[in-house]
Amino acid sequence: MATKFVTGLAKGSLGYDVGKNAAKEAYQKLGDDKLNISLVILFSSSKYDYQNVLRGVREITGNAPVIGCSSAGEFTEEGSLKEGVACALISSDTHKFFTSIGTGLREDEIKCIKEASKNFPYSVKDHPYLSYILLEDGLSGKGEETAMAMLSILGSDMKFAGGSAGDDLRMVKTTTFVDDRALADAVSLAFVASKKPIIIAVQHGHLPISPPLTVTKAKGNTVYEIDGKPAFEIWKKYAAEDAKKTLGIDVNKLQDNNKDLIRFLGYYEAGLYVGKENYKIRWPGLTTTTNGPMKFGTTISEGTVFRVMSSSKENQMLSTRRSAQIIIDRLKGEKLAGAVVFDCVTRGMILQDEFNKTIDVKKGLLKVPFVGFETYGDFAMDEGQMSGYHSATTVILAIPD
Repeated sequence: MATKFVTGLAKGSLGYDVGKNAAKEAYQKLGDDKLNISLVILFSSSKYDYQNVLRGVREITGNAPVIGCSSAGEFTEEGSLKEGVACALISSDTHKFFTSIGTGLREDEIKCIKEASKNFPYSVKDHPYLSYILLEDGLSGKGEETAMAMLSILGSDMKFAGGSAGDDLRMVKTTTFVDDRALADAVSLAFVASKKPIIIAVQHGHLPISPPLTVTKAKGNTVYEIDGKPAFEIWKKYAAEDAKKTLGIDVNKLQDNNKDLIRFLGYYEAGLYVGKENYKIRWPGLTTTTNGPMKFGTTISEGTVFRVMSSSKENQMLSTRRSAQIIIDRLKGEKLAGAVVFDCVTRGMILQDEFNKTIDVKKGLLKVPFVGFETYGDFAMDEGQMSGYHSATTVILAIPD
């Protein structure tokens, strides 16, 4: 049998029906492998009651382990949705999957990861390659801390990829799932033991538009001052001209909790230089006001040096192609079963109606089914990749046959 990866996509008014229909669409593609579902991967809009979505999915998949989260957009190789449900079913005798959840992320990420991983096996016979799928509360403000906690608790000899849960840009509450549980302020983990190694790729399409800038007042994920001036004033200064030209936005007319503010912060992000012309991107998308501090998806310490970054549709398409090509190159001729894709919601803001073109690019290069969601941040940890917590990126976790 090796590994079979199938997907389903559904939309509707009732969470139970939508969950059931997405799972049923995938289930019908399993063929003779219907009795051996090794893992369910599930991404759901915040429109639905998550317990009802899970109940609908498990009506089809029984007691198969589930990992998933709330999202800001859902997609498979067949297309994308807003306010829908995307589902993947994996049937495999070359990969073994174990799921768990940890709580209290905002208070203590170390304790949370320990709770989530405490019952996982240390090793699995004849499956020497170890990796994880990681999904976290996207409003925790603990992105990089969660990545570092994974390394601290689970060791540097494993790899992981994942995303921060979304809530359709409502910025109110995000939730992660494991089996029949759906919890906020949590981390969901799937431990994967494989006969062939999982492959991870990460790319973004942002470029600097400002000189180096220094955070001079900050606490946690909140930045108050940059170069001794109010943080938002610095953002307006360096993004004003491009925002007027590209978005038609006058930065001096931005209002609190406004759609234009969300778009503005999605286009213009912080880039932390990590060498070789590479930047880690930080999304200030938790910011809700134009007069107060700026809030990011992870801690930004005083003394941090960064640049304001921007991107174009062309560069977003290029980063999509590069991430998929990395997977192909690293396969070295091995066969691929499927993939999980974590696309930051800011990419959708930039690409707008052209977001589906990125799905076509991945489908054309990978030539396998995949499931994904629009995240509030992404995780990638693998040798040779830009590791840690990211924004505005495409992260692909590819599962070999």
